[in-house]
Amino acid sequence: MDKNTITGFILMALVLILFSWYSRPSEEQLRAAHERDSIAAVQQAEAQAAGLAAQASKGSALSGSPAENQSLPDSTSALFAASQGTEQLITLENGLVKLTLNTHGGMIEEAVIKGHLDQQKQPVRLLTKQDARLSLMLAGKADNIISDQLYFEAVNATDSSVTMRAPIAEGTLDIDYRLRPDAYMLDMVVTAHGIANLFAPSMKALDIQWNDRARQLEKGFDFENRYACIRYHRADGKTKNLSETSDDEEDIEETLDWVAFKNQFFSAVLISQQELTNAHLKSQIFKKGQGYLKNYEAALQTAFDPTGAQPTQLQLYLGPNDFHSLKAHNGLSLNPSKDLELEDLVYLGWPIVRWINRWFIIYLFDWLKGFGLHMGLVLLLLTLIVKALVYPATKKSYLASARMRVLKPKIDALNAKYPKPEDAMKKQQEMMQIYSQYGVSPMGGCLPMLIQMPIWIALFNFVPNAIELRGQSFLWADDLSAYDDVIHWSKDLWLIGDHISIFCVLFCVMQIANTWISMKQQQQAAMSPEQEQSMKMMKWMMYLMPIMFFFMFNTYSSGLNYYYFLSGLTSILIMWFLRKTTNDSRLLAQLEAYKAKNASNPKKQSGMAARLEALQKQMEEQQRQQKK
Repeated sequence: MDKNTITGFILMALVLILFSWYSRPSEEQLRAAHERDSIAAVQQAEAQAAGLAAQASKGSALSGSPAENQSLPDSTSALFAASQGTEQLITLENGLVKLTLNTHGGMIEEAVIKGHLDQQKQPVRLLTKQDARLSLMLAGKADNIISDQLYFEAVNATDSSVTMRAPIAEGTLDIDYRLRPDAYMLDMVVTAHGIANLFAPSMKALDIQWNDRARQLEKGFDFENRYACIRYHRADGKTKNLSETSDDEEDIEETLDWVAFKNQFFSAVLISQQELTNAHLKSQIFKKGQGYLKNYEAALQTAFDPTGAQPTQLQLYLGPNDFHSLKAHNGLSLNPSKDLELEDLVYLGWPIVRWINRWFIIYLFDWLKGFGLHMGLVLLLLTLIVKALVYPATKKSYLASARMRVLKPKIDALNAKYPKPEDAMKKQQEMMQIYSQYGVSPMGGCLPMLIQMPIWIALFNFVPNAIELRGQSFLWADDLSAYDDVIHWSKDLWLIGDHISIFCVLFCVMQIANTWISMKQQQQAAMSPEQEQSMKMMKWMMYLMPIMFFFMFNTYSSGLNYYYFLSGLTSILIMWFLRKTTNDSRLLAQLEAYKAKNASNPKKQSGMAARLEALQKQMEEQQRQQKK
């Protein structure tokens, strides 16, 4: 084995280890996720929120109608007028989203995304009254002002804008809402008028308490949960997230631009132009079958000017995780100099993989989609184009294997020449000399194939996040963004679940076929007995991988399994074509010509061959010394 051989094995091992680690949560994480009691999580969240409100206010919290209040502020309180009122629903609407605001609390009660349907074929409700809560709090000298305890008056209401005004003492607290036309962005500007005397001079912060139970919107609970998380964007430009596969809680020291409560294909994003500080984020996973994915909590602070000279500028993005749409909404920031990088909500993989998706796969996918083709055909053409682009590396890998195949008689003769184990060093040395004479590298076919791995992993990240596949049927699959479950049953089975994905089965069968072809080619190649023994062990590992893939990918999107099936089928066809167009006699003649050409000008040995020769001489010298 030379340096290239060792490098190839190390790279292959790293790729397999990293891919396995990346694509599947640990057993402990899965067990913890399924054993967690969702009802207890909700009760804990509600109790915590109630505790914060009780601690912040110096009276009883108001909820529902005035008749339900345990106690009201006395008539001398600055909050007395705002503590009483009647609920009124205000609707803001454009062609993309419909928002319902409630004058009790002055916040969004429901967000409906138009043009996208849930599993009940109803418009997607991203936020609902029973699941979401957004509250603003200002710490006063005598009374804390908590938005969801106040009644606001809706003034200057239009189809796309309204001002929620709460009378406080001799002034008001205004929340101006403006829904951007043909956009998913809602501006939310908080301004104080004439109430500066209610706060201490040092009070410069607006506290934000945000909770939401992320509803299951897609067919596959496990698969959707892998892409649902709290994601946040730091002021230094880095985007991070809490764990998708386990409960997680984190205090963020850095200042943030936005915090997102993210589902697989939709997100609610809270954006602050003055930056968010002292962020405490928490995510808890629900049990399967409850209709929810995760319970999200965020406690944040942002700048506030009690004098009203500088309004607090917030925004809410309530819409799909569409890469181009998110990128376009960056330009709707209230601070034009700040790049929000909302497109980071669409996770495209590690840096090199993200680069491939960002600058190649997305544009290729958009170009194919622009022809108005069905998504099944788009994935087919995407597969063919990618295979065509990596064909030179595939051909180079195949020819390296073919050169080893035509040299097999020479290696077999060498094995017969050195049958004894004690001659293994001599045999290995002469074998490396043969490879060097004919210009053949035993691992010449591995490194070109490894070049294709980033593309394979890039599509592993791209396809499940492509919202264009959501709800698109193809053949027997009713939704390319979720698993196909033509074969299903009522109860979950260990490792399999409640269905068998036909596209996953086809993908795994194609992997077995590819493995069989590859192993057959390796058996025809020139190898020593030791290498043949190693190949037997690798053979079983390669046959086990498709079985592992079945348990991993059975719950994955049918679009992803369909792509991998097409990729495997195309690889088999390419191997068949290369085998038919490769003449072994002609290839051997080329190798003999190479040997003859370099015989008159032998090259200095290097790498593994030189080290083997030096080691052989050292061992022979030691044997002579022992005989003496």
